[in-house]
Amino acid sequence: MLIVRRLLNRTVPHFYKIICKEQNYKRAEALRKMVEPNSRKNPEIMKLNTPEYKSIFTDELMLLVSLFKEYGYELRIAGGAVRDLLMGKKPKDLDFATTATPEQMKEMFSTEKIRTINEKGEKHGTITSRINDKENFEITTLRIDVLTDGRHAEVQFTTDWLLDANRRDLTVNSMFLGFDGTVYDYFHGYEDLQNRRVAFVGDAATRIQEDYLRILRYFRFYGRIAKEPNLHETKTLEAISSNVKGLERISGERIWVELKQILEGNYAGELTLTIMEMGIAPYIGLPSNPNTEELQRVWNKSKNNKLQAITLLSTLLKTQNDVLVLHSRLKLSAYERDLASFVVEHREPKINLKPLFPYQQLVVKSKGKTSDVIQWIIEVLKYNDSSYLEEFRKWQLPKFPVTGNMLKEKGIEGGRLMGLVLTELKNYWAENDFNVETEELLKQVPHVIDMLQTKRKCPKIS
Repeated sequence: MLIVRRLLNRTVPHFYKIICKEQNYKRAEALRKMVEPNSRKNPEIMKLNTPEYKSIFTDELMLLVSLFKEYGYELRIAGGAVRDLLMGKKPKDLDFATTATPEQMKEMFSTEKIRTINEKGEKHGTITSRINDKENFEITTLRIDVLTDGRHAEVQFTTDWLLDANRRDLTVNSMFLGFDGTVYDYFHGYEDLQNRRVAFVGDAATRIQEDYLRILRYFRFYGRIAKEPNLHETKTLEAISSNVKGLERISGERIWVELKQILEGNYAGELTLTIMEMGIAPYIGLPSNPNTEELQRVWNKSKNNKLQAITLLSTLLKTQNDVLVLHSRLKLSAYERDLASFVVEHREPKINLKPLFPYQQLVVKSKGKTSDVIQWIIEVLKYNDSSYLEEFRKWQLPKFPVTGNMLKEKGIEGGRLMGLVLTELKNYWAENDFNVETEELLKQVPHVIDMLQTKRKCPKIS
């Protein structure tokens, strides 16, 4: 019996691996038959030899390339870097794809005494190597998506470049680049790039359902690539509008990363309006009836003012509660949350004979760091395309003439009470155009104390 058990322990895993390998092979073959009719027969379309291409070759990259070649694994640059090089731009980052499995890469790097870091990516097929303790390289095994839930994918490793290209989001992001300059383009991404066309690889709905964040990625890349703000293909918008509910599965942090880039990119106003027309608003923390009229009004007159992303997004909000709901969904930073709140509260014009005076007062009266408040006011002035924007930028807050030591001499103890007194004195100073002398301000202290006691903001003073 013991012999049988040992035999089973050895043979069952072996047969299981054989069965899995056979299933994987059949899955890949079936997928290839589906994909091939829509792909380019010869993916090698050109050779790059541009200054931007040549500039990527550091000593560390050359070492990496020679290492993969020595061990017999294919290695290519993948995705966005290829797109950028074809647009004449030097890429900020390089991503790599390879036929080597994670285990094969780890064994190779270990043999060559090259350190690997960030092991979290290994289950998705990504190994990060650090060469000469100088440069990191993120290298991912070619993959097929076996199972997706709209956020994450269960993957199967492959050596088929076509199948890996097929799982990528947009045609312009599905190209590879060899280290002899050969560009590999399976789904006509180069032609789309030349025509400034943004299209999903294969069926748009299928690509979106693999990861619903691709809805926002589509708009982000549209802003980067397209020549006009509203040349979307009808079938693409139909696929997006049919799948917007899937965005409720995506984390707010991931949504905000994409949305922020849209709001700071080309055609930000037009793209945001299209996004709202798709019905996306309630799934990303915006009101179900966003204030698109305000968005259009502000964009039409202030598009050249380089509004911060959250400032432009605030046009769609009507109330402070809208701000809190948005913050809860997108996990904004404290600065972004407070800026949105400030814009919603103060965007209405402030009529005064001295146009900047109400905003100068806000520098003193608003809660928050003075430097932050000044930036918030600048955003409000940009929001309204104010002719006084540059004048405010040049204005400097005068030095407040009362110090804590002066108040101590008046019998005011340090701590909460002194803070309250200083706040009231600053408000009085601001209301009087920042033009009150020290003596006059100190004369206000008894009145301030009486007022605070009346309001019960501080303990009774003996």
